[in-house]
Amino acid sequence: MIRAFTPAALACVLALGGCTANISRTPTPAATLTNPLLPSGPDPWIVHQGGAFYFLGTKGDHIAIRRTDDLSKLADAPEHVIWTPPATGPNAISIWAPELHRIDGKWYVYYTAAEAGHDDDAHRGIFVLENAAADPLAGHWIDRGRVNTAKTGIDGTVFEHGGKLYFVYSAYDGPDSVLAIAPMTNPWTLGPGETIIARPDLAFERQGGRQILEGPEFLVGPKGDLFLAYSASACWSDDYALGLLHARPGRDPMDPASWEKSARPVLAKAPQNNVYATGHNGFFTTDGGGQTWIVYHANDGADRKCTAARSPRVQRMEWTAEGMPVFPIPARAGEPVPAPRP
Repeated sequence: MIRAFTPAALACVLALGGCTANISRTPTPAATLTNPLLPSGPDPWIVHQGGAFYFLGTKGDHIAIRRTDDLSKLADAPEHVIWTPPATGPNAISIWAPELHRIDGKWYVYYTAAEAGHDDDAHRGIFVLENAAADPLAGHWIDRGRVNTAKTGIDGTVFEHGGKLYFVYSAYDGPDSVLAIAPMTNPWTLGPGETIIARPDLAFERQGGRQILEGPEFLVGPKGDLFLAYSASACWSDDYALGLLHARPGRDPMDPASWEKSARPVLAKAPQNNVYATGHNGFFTTDGGGQTWIVYHANDGADRKCTAARSPRVQRMEWTAEGMPVFPIPARAGEPVPAPRP
């Protein structure tokens, strides 16, 4: 969900006394990086496309993209503001969790927003922007409006499976936040049949005084299994963590019975490394899809709540021989870890 190039070497042919040349080289991306990538960046999202990494995160009052070919230097990449909300209307405030997707040759950004003057769960939904340009930092972004979900909610994401496009989001269902799925007729419209596939029924999903499943993200395994990671519990809890749903090859993702839930978090706080409230992740691949990476946010310290101080981190994923994902232990701030190479 991207790749750098190697510059051609300059050859200097020596003759009669020799020659000198100034050789310009494209810097080689670093082999390691240290987390966090930025001092602030809740709800991080990375796309690897066309030789570059594109980064988005929650900004609150606008949507911006950073582009780099070296994630260890993400902080040096300028922010390109691609959209600011209107002063009034259903998508005017609390702009959260933007995700950038390439679908049928166009770019789409899915983001959460609330109605002006109503910053509450009853007035929150997922909206879509569209850009036909090859470069998401160029062209014109069209507001495609609100996704027609059955419930209010947050954190919409899309994925293609079996030639069909699906949408999953965190839906408000009474006191709970649940995961709901629906087929899509186009990248901004849901078809009939929206279905709840997971509820917060485990202890690790009910920390911080709320019962919450949010931030769903899809991952396809090397053997065709379909995985859906999600963030569990309240974001202000140190125990905010990732859970995992698993659908075996050939199962219908619209059928709740297709999904098996992990009994324990797959990515959680690491007090030994002073990392807490790990969650709201995304996945991307490098090496032609051969290497999987996770991006997530966390706090460097306990009891730091759900603020802009949540910072983005990237670490490498592994896979078992059976095709199951192996999530990393959250690394301590400043500890070198392998870096994605474009």
